[in-house]
Amino acid sequence: MFLLLKSCFFSPKLCRVILKINPQIKMLSVKTPLDFIVHPSDMPLESRSYEFCKKYIQLTPEQRIDVLKELAVKYNFDQDGTSKAAESFITSKNKGTGVVLKAADRLKSVLNPSYAYAFNRIRKLDGGVKFIVDVREDLLKILPSLDFNDDTTYHLKALNNYLKEILSFSFNVGFLKLERITWSSSCYMLEKISQYEAVHPIRNWTDIKQRVGPYRRCYVFTHSCMPKEPIVVLHTALTKEISSSIASIVRKNKTRSSPENSTIKFVDEIENPKEIQAAVFYSITSTQKGLHGIELGNQLIKKVVREVLAEFPHISQLSSLSPIPGFREWLLLEIKKLRTGNSVIITFFSERDQSNLKNLLSALDQQSMWITFQSLIASNRWINDENLKEFLKAPLMKICAHYLYAEKRRANALNSVAHFHLRNGAVLWRLNWLADMSPRGLDNSCGMMVNYRYYLDETESNSKNYLENHFVTISDDVKDLLTPVFNKSSL
Repeated sequence: MFLLLKSCFFSPKLCRVILKINPQIKMLSVKTPLDFIVHPSDMPLESRSYEFCKKYIQLTPEQRIDVLKELAVKYNFDQDGTSKAAESFITSKNKGTGVVLKAADRLKSVLNPSYAYAFNRIRKLDGGVKFIVDVREDLLKILPSLDFNDDTTYHLKALNNYLKEILSFSFNVGFLKLERITWSSSCYMLEKISQYEAVHPIRNWTDIKQRVGPYRRCYVFTHSCMPKEPIVVLHTALTKEISSSIASIVRKNKTRSSPENSTIKFVDEIENPKEIQAAVFYSITSTQKGLHGIELGNQLIKKVVREVLAEFPHISQLSSLSPIPGFREWLLLEIKKLRTGNSVIITFFSERDQSNLKNLLSALDQQSMWITFQSLIASNRWINDENLKEFLKAPLMKICAHYLYAEKRRANALNSVAHFHLRNGAVLWRLNWLADMSPRGLDNSCGMMVNYRYYLDETESNSKNYLENHFVTISDDVKDLLTPVFNKSSL
């Protein structure tokens, strides 16, 4: 039965196969998209592929999971055929080059999963690439919750890896088009960019007009198979100095810049090149969840740097202004550890600091102090107490510097945004206190943001050092924050 089903859609030799259709099969009602691609049919291949996509899209999330499981398990590679091909390859080694290469081709062919033939056909359809992106998004949603003692999970992981591989080829940077978005761009594209913005939400048309207006650059990658979809979006601010606050970038101003605020103010709509000394990348968004793990942001930054420097050759400072997602969550877990044992963050509170914190919180003892502190951080209520806010600046900045520099996952930076920029060759350059006072900013990182600075003559060596040796390049300012404070007061 398996071989019959496979030959109906998945075999590369399908065009040479003549099937006798059982009339009863024709009369069966279609229950899942698989009926179009694994059951015998008089319908042409292209039509069956379209129907598969159409029916799949109409399914509920639960039904989609069932379809993907059946695809992954029943239509993986032929294990028996692979064993025979492997034996044939081993015995061919003394039979001449031609025989060896032929055996290798056979082995390679049988290792290809049967569902590969289906997705290769779908990929050629109008809208087929987008469909595969969405299918992988469905897969990525369910994988974390699956039981890894179940063989089905490993089949689904193999399907995910296959889809990632073919999408990596389809979205190779050579197939992507760099496009600058302005107020003159299509309303559809502007609306898409507004909808996809994940870092600093766009509130209205005035907001988007500012972000594509003077002293701002918005670039996107598009793909010929998804021409109306921005694949990756990068927002850049053109400023006098590297910005330390997101409010100065995303909020439109009416007066010119001052020393306290390096971001250009909007008196008129004409850019003054003399006011532009830095390019600050303040938001980068990958819009397609199905492309997770396929590196496009790095290439977009490189291309945008070339575009900006071609327009303003005198720019001498390139940097991000990045959020620190996950820091507050990590901090709360570390505070919880303090209540039951020990945590690395205790090293950033001297004995005097702990005494002062205890007084500020009116705590009876050490245990109640940490409980209250945890509650204030979790609720963001600490931000409303000026004395507490001033006191916490030093320890929280030091703890955050430690988090970005020293906390690891598989030897790389634990924080995903830090990992992205460090992998690109940037320097962990500056932490900014209360740089994002929005609810999102407080929830992410107690309002802190970070600049990752790009020195073009050092990015390649920094990237190599990080990827090969897991070494994080930092500035002197960040190094000062990492100095132990066992016997020093933060007051």
